[in-house]
Amino acid sequence: MSKERARRRALREAERAEAMRRNEARQARAARRRVMLSRLAPRPVRFARQGGVLARRHRVQNVIVLGVFLVVQLVVWLIWRTPAISFGVLVFSVLFVPVVVTLAFNRRI
Repeated sequence: MSKERARRRALREAERAEAMRRNEARQARAARRRVMLSRLAPRPVRFARQGGVLARRHRVQNVIVLGVFLVVQLVVWLIWRTPAISFGVLVFSVLFVPVVVTLAFNRRI
């Protein structure tokens, strides 16, 4: 009986050792693959944006300013279809937007 238990224990240990060897080989292959992929195609850099109350308010204000700017451009293009007027309003808007933002949102620079 004791020889049978020793044989089964040896068989279990051999199976465990084989499983550990296969697992280590698989992990080594995965590690080599990760290193190779990171060398070939580096991960894109993600820009983390600020999440505070002030940052959120500034984002909302910027979206509002951009939306108004685009609406003005669209209305001018729909009313007067001449490129000269559209271009003139575009130039005027680009120059006028910082003034409006400063007056409307009271940002201290």
